[in-house]
Amino acid sequence: MHNKDCVRVAARVRPFNKRERDAGSHCVVSMVSSSITIADPRDSQNRRSFCFDYAYWSHSGFTRDQSGLYVAEEQGGRYADQDSVFQDLGEGILENALQGYNATLLAYGQTGSGKSYSMVGYGPNKGLVPKLCNRLFQTIRENQETRQCQVFFSMLEIYNEQVLDLLSRGSRPPGGLRVREEQQRGFYVEGLRTIPCDSDAQVEQLMEQGTRTRTTAATHMNANSSRSHMLIILQLKQMFSKENVTKQSNVNLVDLAGSERQRSSSSEADRLREGTAINLSLTTLGHVISALADVAVGRKVIHIPYRDSVLTKLLQSALGGNSRTVMIATLSPADICYEESLSTLRYAERAKRIQNRAVVNESPTERLVKELKAENARLLQRLSRLGQDGRRASDETKELRELLTHNELQIRAIQTMWEQHLQEALRDWEQQYASITQERRMMQLHPYILNINEDAQLSGVVKLFIQEGEWDIGLCDSSPKSISIKGLGIQERHAVFKNEQRRVSLTPTAGSKVIINGSAISQSTELQHLDRLILGSNSTYLFIGFPCERGGDDWSRYDYDYFQSELAAAEGIHLGESSGGSRQTDPSLLAVFYDYIKLMPMVADANQMSQELNKGVEFRLEIKNLALSDSKGHDLEKEIVVRVNSARTKQVWLWSKTKFVNRKFLMEEVYQQARAEQSEDTTLETTSALPRDKDPFWDPVEPLLLGTAHLWLQSLAFRIPLEEQLEVLGSEGTEEAILQAQLVPCSSSGLPLGEDDILIDPCELLGRRLDFQLVLEQCFGLRWIRDARNRGVQIGFRLFDCTQPLYTPAVWHNINPLLDHRVHFASLHTSQRLLDYLQSSAVVLELWGLQEGCANMSSSLERVRTTADEVFIIDETANTAPTDSAEDSCSVRALQQDLEELKVINTSLSKENQSLREQLHTARTGGESVRGRSVRPSCDAEFARALKVFYHSMTSVRGQLQRLRRHRPSEESDLLGLRLFVDEHSRLLRDFSEQLEQCVSTLKQDVAAIVRRKRERSGVWS
Repeated sequence: MHNKDCVRVAARVRPFNKRERDAGSHCVVSMVSSSITIADPRDSQNRRSFCFDYAYWSHSGFTRDQSGLYVAEEQGGRYADQDSVFQDLGEGILENALQGYNATLLAYGQTGSGKSYSMVGYGPNKGLVPKLCNRLFQTIRENQETRQCQVFFSMLEIYNEQVLDLLSRGSRPPGGLRVREEQQRGFYVEGLRTIPCDSDAQVEQLMEQGTRTRTTAATHMNANSSRSHMLIILQLKQMFSKENVTKQSNVNLVDLAGSERQRSSSSEADRLREGTAINLSLTTLGHVISALADVAVGRKVIHIPYRDSVLTKLLQSALGGNSRTVMIATLSPADICYEESLSTLRYAERAKRIQNRAVVNESPTERLVKELKAENARLLQRLSRLGQDGRRASDETKELRELLTHNELQIRAIQTMWEQHLQEALRDWEQQYASITQERRMMQLHPYILNINEDAQLSGVVKLFIQEGEWDIGLCDSSPKSISIKGLGIQERHAVFKNEQRRVSLTPTAGSKVIINGSAISQSTELQHLDRLILGSNSTYLFIGFPCERGGDDWSRYDYDYFQSELAAAEGIHLGESSGGSRQTDPSLLAVFYDYIKLMPMVADANQMSQELNKGVEFRLEIKNLALSDSKGHDLEKEIVVRVNSARTKQVWLWSKTKFVNRKFLMEEVYQQARAEQSEDTTLETTSALPRDKDPFWDPVEPLLLGTAHLWLQSLAFRIPLEEQLEVLGSEGTEEAILQAQLVPCSSSGLPLGEDDILIDPCELLGRRLDFQLVLEQCFGLRWIRDARNRGVQIGFRLFDCTQPLYTPAVWHNINPLLDHRVHFASLHTSQRLLDYLQSSAVVLELWGLQEGCANMSSSLERVRTTADEVFIIDETANTAPTDSAEDSCSVRALQQDLEELKVINTSLSKENQSLREQLHTARTGGESVRGRSVRPSCDAEFARALKVFYHSMTSVRGQLQRLRRHRPSEESDLLGLRLFVDEHSRLLRDFSEQLEQCVSTLKQDVAAIVRRKRERSGVWS
C-alpha cells in the first residue's frame, strides 16, 4: 500500500563565524518554537516568517566542555546540540530504514552555513551520519537473534556533472562513472563500489578513506569542494527467519553543494553559459522541487526535469518517489548573509510541500531464493514419482538432476555471497587499519606537512612525511627518495626537502613557485614549526615540526583563510585598517577583503592554466572604487573585479566577480580536456578546434572606465568662472591623466559674463534663467595610451537631472589629446533644488578607454531637451507644479513665501542703492573734493571680486587636501622609511594649514577693507 508522505523540513541557525564577528554583524533571525522570522537589515519593518517541521537554535546559549563538546550553558536552554538534531531527524530516518522504507536526508544551505557540521560533525561533535551508523549497528546487535542484517556502504561525489567513486581502488575513468537506468532499480551508478560492513568503526574508516580520496581528487582536478555534492548510500537488508520475510532499504545521506546566490546585474551577463555544468545539478534540483511543489498544490505541471542533471537522477526516488525524505536547511543569522539566508528559507518552504509515496521494499534476492527452493521441491517430487512408477527414463532423470544441482548451487552462491564480500571488506579494513597505525607511528617520529583545504572537513587529511636525508617533492614518483604531489603549477621536481641534524630546510628548484608564510622564496630556507607553505599555484600545506617542538599547539587556527590573508597582506591588502584609528572594521571593507582572499587562489589557478595552455592572458585582482567618490564626495561602494590583460594584443578587460568565477570553471573544462588530449610532449598545446567566441580566456573588447575627476560646481551659484587642472584618478588611486576643464557662466547666447554679473547671494538666481558652459579643453599624460598607442579615450559626464551620460568625441593615438569640447547648459527657471545641487556637488568626469574593435560611446539624447542652438535644458521640474503629496505642496508654498520675502528685501536694497547713487551724483556735481570726484566702484562689485579670489584660492587648497588623502607610506618601508614619511606628511599638513589660513585671512582683510571704505563713503556723502 502506498503511503503519501510530505518531505519533512528542518532549519538550523548556526553561530557567527570569524568573518561575521569581525564585521560586527547583527543577528537578523529569530525563532519561536518551529517558526523562524528573518528581518531585512535595511528595513527592520520588512520581516518574513517561515514555519517548518523542526527548527534548531544553535546560534547562542552554548559552551564548550573540556572534551571539546558543545553543550547548552543552562539545563533546558534553547541551544540545540548535535544530539538534539539526531533525536529528531536521525532517529526518524533509522526507524524508517528498519521498517523497510527508503530514506533520504538532504543538507542544503550556502557555503559555510553548517551543512557539513550537521551531517558529519567535527571532533567530538559527531554529526548525523556517524551517529546514525552507530545507532544502526547497535540496533542490529540488539536484535541479532530475531533477524539477520547486512549493511553495504557506498560513497560518491558529483562535481561538474561527473560522478567520482570515493571508495574506488582503481584509477579514475575519464568523464567519471556513468549513471544508468533500469526499470526495477531506477537510476543507479554503474561500477560504484559497494562495501559490506559489520560495525560503525568500519563505516567511520571508510568515510575517512572517502574524504582522503575527495581531497586528492580536488587537488588533481583543481576542483572547488564547495561546488561538489557528496552522497553516502547505506543499503540495509534484514532477513526475518521466523516470519520468513526480508526487508531491504536504501538510506541516502546527501551533503549538497553551497547554494550561495550569484549577484550579477543584467548588464554584466556573460556571453558564455552561466555557471557551466558546475551549477547544473543544484539549479535543476531547484526546478524539480518547484515543479513538485506545484503538483502538491494542484497545479498542472507538464514536465519534472529529473533527467536534466546527475544529482536529480539519483535523487528521483527521494523527491516525489519511493522514499521518506528529510531536508535540513542550514543558515547564517548574520545581516551580511541576509539574501542567502532568505533564499535558503524560501527553498526549504517549497520543499516541504513535496509529497512522496513510500513502500516497504521486499528483496528480489530473497524472492529468488524462495522461487529456487520451490522449484527444487517440485523437481524432487517429480523425481520421486518417476522412481515410484518404475520408469527408467534415464535422459529425463539426468536432466532433472542437473537442473536440481544448478539450482542448489545458485542458492548456495546467493547465501555465501554476503560472507565472501564481508571477508573481503574486512581484509581491506585490516590493511587500512595497518596503514593508519603506521601513519600514527610516523607522526611520532618525523616532521611532516599536512594539507589545508578550503573545506575544513578536508583539511589535515593528507600527511607527507619528511624522513632523514634529501627528498624531492613534485610530480615525480619514480625515485624512492621522492614525495609525490599533484596540482596546478607543480613541476616534475618542484623543490627539495632536506632533513639533517634535526633541522628541515626547503629549497625550490629553478622556475618553481614556493611561498613560505606569505613570501615567495628562491633559495634554501629553514622551516620552523607551523610554517605555512604554498607550492605551485595553490597547493597549501602546514609544516609540523619534530615531536619535541609541537607541545600542545592547536593548528586549527591556520585555516585556508589564514593562508590567503597572509598572501593578501604581502600584496598590501590588510584587514582591520579603518579611518580614524577605529578598531571596528567597516563591514563593507570587510566584505571586500573576504571576497579578495576568496578569489586570490582562483586567480592564481587561472594564471597557471593560461600559462600552461599558452594563452598569453594574465589575471589580476583589483578593488573597484577604492579611491573614487560620487558627485557629493561620498565614497562609492567597493567591490572586487578582475583585470584581464592580453600580452599579445594588449587588450584589456574588466570582469566582475561573478563573471570571473563562471569563466574560471569554463577554463577548468578546457584545461581538463587539453590534459586528456595531451600527447607525450611535456607542454599543453592550445586546442586549435576551440573557436574564439567559445574561448573562456577571450572576450569582445569594450570601453573601460579608467578613472574619474571631480569639478566642483559651487562657483556657478555665484556666477563666478572656474578654470581647473584636474587629476583623473583610477579606481585604486593611481593618476591616469591631467584634465584641463572650465566652468563658464554665460548669457543665453553663449557670451561669458563679466565681473559685474557676479552674485553675492545665490538666492538671487531663484526663478531666473541660469546659463553656463562646461568646457573640456585638453588631456595630458594619458597613461592608457602611453601603454599602447593604438588606443583612444572619451570623457563622459552627467549633470543634475540628466539621466543619460553625455560623451566627448573619441580621440585616438595621442597621449596629450586636444578635446576642445564645449557644452552649453541652461535652467530656464532656477529652482532651490538646483541651487542646493550646485553648492554641494561636483560633476564627475569619467575617463573611458577605447580599444581597437570596440565601438565609440555615444550620447543618448532621447530624454534630454535641447534648443535649436544645442543648449541642454536642465532643471525642467522647476516649471511643473508638484502634485505628488501634501508635504511637497507645503514645501513649495514655503519656498514661494521665502521668495516673496527675498523680493521685498531686494526691492528695499534697490531703493537704498538708488539713494546712494543720487548722493554720489550730488557729490560729483558739487566738486567737493578730488576724492569725491573720483570714480568709485560699487561695494557689490568689490565684494564679488573678493569672493572670486577666495574661490580660486580654495581650489589650490582642495588640491592640497587631495594630495594629503593620497599620501601613504610604501608597503616595503622600514622604520627609517616610516620616519621620512611622517616628516613629509607633517610638512604637507603644515603647508595645507598655511594655505587655508592665508585664504581665510585674505578674505577677512578684503571684507574688512570693503566695509571700511563703505563707512568712509557714508561719512563723506551722508
